[in-house]
Amino acid sequence: MPEPVIAQKKPVAVEVEAGKTYYYCTCGKSDNQPFCNGAHKGGAFAPMAWTAPETKTAYLCGCKHTGNAPLCDGTHKGL
Repeated sequence: MPEPVIAQKKPVAVEVEAGKTYYYCTCGKSDNQPFCNGAHKGGAFAPMAWTAPETKTAYLCGCKHTGNAPLCDGTHKGL
């Protein structure tokens, strides 16, 4: 699989609602980061459906290299 584009080297803080499903951008090309806008079409990537377990501020990965997608795990620090 090809490498995703690094959208940014820091997490994206977003307010999420418990039980709501969000579509996380895995390719890094969306201009609606960290969410998918369809920019992946025609490529090897697809959005990742993620249902928020609770209402809170979630820190979603901006570099697209996390091992805990869609949540940031600090991988951006080594890129």
